[in-house]
Amino acid sequence: MANAEIIAVGSELLTADKIDTNSLWLTDQLNSLGVEVRRKLVVGDDRRLLAESIRQALRDADIVILTGGLGPTEDDVTREATSEALGRNLVFRQDLLDALIERFQRLNRNMAENNRRQTFLIEGAEPLPNDRGTAAGQWIDADGKVILLLPGPPNELKAMFSGQCVPKLRAKLPTQVIRTRFYRVAGMGESDLDQLISPVYKPYENPVTTILAGAGDIQIHLRAHGETEPEAEALLAAVGSPIEELLGDRIYSRDGANLETVIGGLLRARGASLSVAESCSGGLLGGRITSVPGSSDYYLGGFLVYSDAMKTQLLGVDPALLQKHTSVSEEAAKAMATSARDRTGSTYALSVTGEAGPRSQSGVPVGTVIIGFAGPAGAPEAATYRLFGDRNGVRARAAQWALDYLRRKLQASRSF
Repeated sequence: MANAEIIAVGSELLTADKIDTNSLWLTDQLNSLGVEVRRKLVVGDDRRLLAESIRQALRDADIVILTGGLGPTEDDVTREATSEALGRNLVFRQDLLDALIERFQRLNRNMAENNRRQTFLIEGAEPLPNDRGTAAGQWIDADGKVILLLPGPPNELKAMFSGQCVPKLRAKLPTQVIRTRFYRVAGMGESDLDQLISPVYKPYENPVTTILAGAGDIQIHLRAHGETEPEAEALLAAVGSPIEELLGDRIYSRDGANLETVIGGLLRARGASLSVAESCSGGLLGGRITSVPGSSDYYLGGFLVYSDAMKTQLLGVDPALLQKHTSVSEEAAKAMATSARDRTGSTYALSVTGEAGPRSQSGVPVGTVIIGFAGPAGAPEAATYRLFGDRNGVRARAAQWALDYLRRKLQASRSF
């Protein structure tokens, strides 16, 4: 199976406010060709370091793709570094200069002298014309390896790779396909999940299994490669089907959709609406729900009631109940959810209360989170959780657990 390495060039990509999105897009394109990306690097505008990175990539990968550093300025060093790494000269191309001059004339602009730097190719390279910019790309065959030099601007890179590189790679590569499955899991920790499913995936090198964990959200990526699509899908099924059976309804998504998107789909399918009442989560729950485009179809609004006084004034929770049970209690959570539903007219209501820390205000342990639920049938319900992490971690997990609690309630309901 062919493999690739991507080197993103540019010191700006090493700053805090610039993200290399080209590598993500290229990875998807390469995977569709049956090429596995094994490593990505970001290298600043350092010719010596870049040349060494290219040499290392050529030792390890069949295809090496460099993005960026093809501009006209002195800090654009991709051509020079590649020339050094390959031990090949840079060769001036009059046809590239003529095309560049013509481009500037069409734009009614004068071409600066330093643009001539963009008319040099690595010896033996095939130029890749750029109809969206001034930097030509380059295709280089070197001892059975392929090296691609692509411009950094995404609109230029995407057009060049899709239109010129993909057909050439498809003709060169053996028939190979990559297929993936992407599960998202809620309601269990990473170590518990891995202990449960590792006996299934460990015997396999193909598919490759990757587990990623966030605040109460675990992602399982399965990636299989084969000569045909049915072969790759069969490999995925051999691992994925037993994992699905073991995890059951803890899997909330099989296509990468996040929990708030899944819940939106469930509510929309039922023609149902939702409201929330939040205390310790401080608006995170409503923020996640409204992050989904079109959430106004089903989300009516929420109450941010951080203090006992606001729980009473905005929601009408009985102060005697709060005094007897405290605000961090299942009784308070059920009252909050019931009041939110009554006051908005929503089909369902969800509440969150608890102790996020750093100190407990109610006497219950820090990390205690209680989720309340009120719906059209039956009495209101509540569930108590002990969540770990610092203050922000507990708050994030509280929103995640609340959304998953609602998901399970909606999936268990047969009323549409």
